Amino acid sequence: MNEYPLAKFSFEVDWGGTKLGFTEVTGLGIETETAEYRHGASPDFSKIKLPGLRKFSNITLKRGSFKGDNEYFDWINTVTLNTVERRTITISLLDETGSPAITWKVKNAFPVKVQSTDLKADASEVAIETLEIAHEGLTIENN
Repeated sequence: MNEYPLAKFSFEVDWGGTKLGFTEVTGLGIETETAEYRHGASPDFSKIKLPGLRKFSNITLKRGSFKGDNEYFDWINTVTLNTVERRTITISLLDETGSPAITWKVKNAFPVKVQSTDLKADASEVAIETLEIAHEGLTIENN
Protein backbone atom coordinates (compact mmCIF):
# COMPACT_ATOMS: atom_id res chain seq x y z
CA MET A 1 0.00 0.00 0.00
CA ASN A 2 1.21 3.52 -0.85
CA GLU A 3 2.21 5.77 2.00
CA TYR A 4 1.16 8.88 0.06
CA PRO A 5 -1.86 9.69 -2.13
CA LEU A 6 -1.34 9.42 -5.86
CA ALA A 7 -0.47 12.56 -7.79
CA LYS A 8 -3.12 13.47 -10.35
CA PHE A 9 -0.81 14.90 -13.02
CA SER A 10 0.38 11.54 -14.41
CA PHE A 11 -2.32 9.81 -16.46
CA GLU A 12 -2.99 8.33 -19.87
CA VAL A 13 -6.11 8.14 -22.00
CA ASP A 14 -6.81 5.39 -24.53
CA TRP A 15 -9.78 6.72 -26.50
CA GLY A 16 -9.19 5.04 -29.84
CA GLY A 17 -7.06 7.87 -31.18
CA THR A 18 -3.67 9.44 -30.56
CA LYS A 19 -2.61 9.27 -26.90
CA LEU A 20 -0.51 12.45 -26.99
CA GLY A 21 -1.01 15.79 -25.32
CA PHE A 22 -3.79 15.22 -22.77
CA THR A 23 -3.82 17.98 -20.18
CA GLU A 24 -7.06 17.32 -18.30
CA VAL A 25 -9.83 14.76 -17.76
CA THR A 26 -12.95 15.74 -15.83
CA GLY A 27 -16.35 14.21 -15.14
CA LEU A 28 -15.46 10.74 -13.84
CA GLY A 29 -18.63 10.61 -11.76
CA ILE A 30 -21.53 8.29 -11.01
CA GLU A 31 -24.72 9.42 -9.29
CA THR A 32 -27.73 7.47 -8.10
CA GLU A 33 -30.91 9.47 -8.34
CA THR A 34 -33.43 9.06 -5.54
CA ALA A 35 -37.15 8.51 -5.71
CA GLU A 36 -39.30 9.71 -2.83
CA TYR A 37 -42.18 7.58 -1.69
CA ARG A 38 -44.74 8.09 1.06
CA HIS A 39 -46.18 4.91 2.46
CA GLY A 40 -49.91 5.31 3.06
CA ALA A 41 -49.72 3.85 6.56
CA SER A 42 -46.71 5.91 7.65
CA PRO A 43 -47.46 7.22 11.16
CA ASP A 44 -45.18 10.27 10.91
CA PHE A 45 -46.27 11.37 7.41
CA SER A 46 -42.69 11.40 6.17
CA LYS A 47 -41.32 10.28 2.85
CA ILE A 48 -38.84 7.49 2.43
CA LYS A 49 -36.14 7.66 -0.21
CA LEU A 50 -35.45 4.81 -2.56
CA PRO A 51 -32.51 4.40 -4.92
CA GLY A 52 -33.49 5.27 -8.47
CA LEU A 53 -31.73 5.30 -11.80
CA ARG A 54 -27.98 5.53 -12.07
CA LYS A 55 -26.66 8.58 -13.89
CA PHE A 56 -23.21 9.06 -15.42
CA SER A 57 -21.61 12.48 -15.85
CA ASN A 58 -20.35 13.51 -19.25
CA ILE A 59 -16.56 13.25 -19.43
CA THR A 60 -14.43 16.06 -20.81
CA LEU A 61 -11.03 15.38 -22.37
CA LYS A 62 -8.65 18.27 -23.04
CA ARG A 63 -5.46 18.02 -25.01
CA GLY A 64 -2.99 20.07 -26.97
CA SER A 65 -3.75 20.88 -30.59
CA PHE A 66 -1.31 19.39 -33.10
CA LYS A 67 -0.79 20.29 -36.75
CA GLY A 68 -2.76 17.92 -38.99
CA ASP A 69 -4.59 16.27 -36.05
CA ASN A 70 -8.35 16.40 -36.55
CA GLU A 71 -9.24 13.20 -34.64
CA TYR A 72 -11.75 14.87 -32.28
CA PHE A 73 -13.57 16.38 -35.26
CA ASP A 74 -13.36 13.14 -37.26
CA TRP A 75 -15.04 11.25 -34.40
CA ILE A 76 -17.85 13.78 -33.86
CA ASN A 77 -18.50 13.76 -37.61
CA THR A 78 -19.48 10.06 -37.32
CA VAL A 79 -22.59 11.22 -35.45
CA THR A 80 -25.74 11.19 -37.56
CA LEU A 81 -29.38 11.32 -36.54
CA ASN A 82 -29.63 7.65 -35.55
CA THR A 83 -26.07 6.32 -35.51
CA VAL A 84 -22.76 7.07 -33.86
CA GLU A 85 -19.41 5.37 -33.53
CA ARG A 86 -19.30 4.25 -29.88
CA ARG A 87 -16.01 3.43 -28.17
CA THR A 88 -14.69 1.99 -24.97
CA ILE A 89 -12.34 4.50 -23.35
CA THR A 90 -9.71 3.63 -20.75
CA ILE A 91 -8.35 6.32 -18.44
CA SER A 92 -5.47 5.34 -16.14
CA LEU A 93 -3.94 7.25 -13.25
CA LEU A 94 -0.27 6.30 -13.16
CA ASP A 95 1.93 5.69 -10.14
CA GLU A 96 5.50 6.98 -9.71
CA THR A 97 6.85 4.15 -11.90
CA GLY A 98 4.48 4.99 -14.78
CA SER A 99 2.30 1.91 -14.21
CA PRO A 100 -1.50 2.18 -13.98
CA ALA A 101 -2.61 2.45 -10.34
CA ILE A 102 -6.29 3.18 -10.95
CA THR A 103 -8.11 2.54 -14.23
CA TRP A 104 -11.53 3.84 -15.27
CA LYS A 105 -13.32 2.03 -18.12
CA VAL A 106 -15.93 4.07 -19.96
CA LYS A 107 -18.56 2.02 -21.81
CA ASN A 108 -20.22 2.96 -25.12
CA ALA A 109 -18.81 6.49 -25.25
CA PHE A 110 -19.64 8.89 -28.05
CA PRO A 111 -18.83 12.56 -28.67
CA VAL A 112 -21.42 15.23 -27.92
CA LYS A 113 -19.27 18.37 -28.19
CA VAL A 114 -15.93 19.42 -29.65
CA GLN A 115 -14.46 22.80 -28.84
CA SER A 116 -11.44 24.22 -30.66
CA THR A 117 -8.90 26.33 -28.86
CA ASP A 118 -9.44 29.99 -28.27
CA LEU A 119 -7.10 32.29 -30.15
CA LYS A 120 -5.37 35.23 -28.49
CA ALA A 121 -2.69 37.41 -30.07
CA ASP A 122 -1.10 38.39 -26.73
CA ALA A 123 -0.95 34.88 -25.20
CA SER A 124 1.80 32.28 -25.22
CA GLU A 125 -0.12 29.27 -23.84
CA VAL A 126 -0.49 25.94 -25.59
CA ALA A 127 -3.52 25.62 -27.88
CA ILE A 128 -6.01 23.26 -26.16
CA GLU A 129 -8.97 21.49 -27.77
CA THR A 130 -11.81 19.91 -25.81
CA LEU A 131 -13.93 16.82 -26.40
CA GLU A 132 -17.04 16.11 -24.31
CA ILE A 133 -18.36 12.58 -24.39
CA ALA A 134 -21.53 10.90 -23.14
CA HIS A 135 -21.46 7.25 -22.14
CA GLU A 136 -23.45 4.35 -20.68
CA GLY A 137 -21.26 3.13 -17.85
CA LEU A 138 -18.17 3.74 -15.76
CA THR A 139 -16.22 1.12 -13.83
CA ILE A 140 -13.10 1.52 -11.74
CA GLU A 141 -10.27 -0.95 -11.19
CA ASN A 142 -7.41 -0.69 -8.72
CA ASN A 143 -4.37 -2.28 -10.34
